[in-house]
Amino acid sequence: MANRTYYEALKWASLFVQKNRLDESAATYLLQELSHLDQTHLLIKYRQPIPTALDQQYVDAIQQYVAGVPPQYIIGTAPFYGERFVVNPNVLIPRQETEELVEWVLSEHANAQLSVLDVGTGSGAIGLTLKKQRAEWQITLTDLSQAALAVAKENADRLNVDVTLVQGNLLMPVAGSRFDVIVSNPPYISHAEEDEMDADVLASEPSMALFADHQGLAIYEQLADQLKQGVVTANEVFLEIGFHQGSAVKQIFNAAFPKAQVIVRQDMSGHDRMVQVKLG
Repeated sequence: MANRTYYEALKWASLFVQKNRLDESAATYLLQELSHLDQTHLLIKYRQPIPTALDQQYVDAIQQYVAGVPPQYIIGTAPFYGERFVVNPNVLIPRQETEELVEWVLSEHANAQLSVLDVGTGSGAIGLTLKKQRAEWQITLTDLSQAALAVAKENADRLNVDVTLVQGNLLMPVAGSRFDVIVSNPPYISHAEEDEMDADVLASEPSMALFADHQGLAIYEQLADQLKQGVVTANEVFLEIGFHQGSAVKQIFNAAFPKAQVIVRQDMSGHDRMVQVKLG
């Protein structure tokens, strides 16, 4: 019996995903990723038989997706700022909004040679991208999770960039250091918002990288407090925030640093998404 075609495989997957009320685009994404074909070349092969091994891989991937595993974890990588980052359940999947945070840092410092600290780095998406774009910058990555740092180290090796990785909570593992810029995409989701989140995110992505106490503001409060205490010194802080947290995060840093300039910036969707704190 002849193998089914790429088109037949995709049609089966799309109907199966649709039946389970999930995003049909995942069926195409997974087939493109597993076959290493872009949209044009997949269309060219539509009526050709799909290799048996690839077909089985695809069936397994679709079943994993329907069971609640995000497509990026199934493939093992996620795109970010033109690069590919290894991801697994020890780290968050990089989001497009975070690319805007990276772009803000880069645009503010087009030529300067900086020392940068990426706090709670996860996969390393922010810090490693900054290093890839600004090879002369000195980049340090920290994370509480040793497993996350192992992913960041793998990504640093894949991208062939030299950074420093340190395990520990927030600023404490680099206490006494000075940085030009601190950047972070910390946990900022309130536990009260769990009911509104996608089930696959809750089931698959690390909760310690998603949730924070005090309506999701706890990490911002801790960072502001550690900076106020002088655990490290820095000129600027760039933060990703929840879409409804702009005023609250601004108030936290204004209270800790009355002379600081705190700027809230919106993402491409028009939501508060980033904060810049100019300390010095």
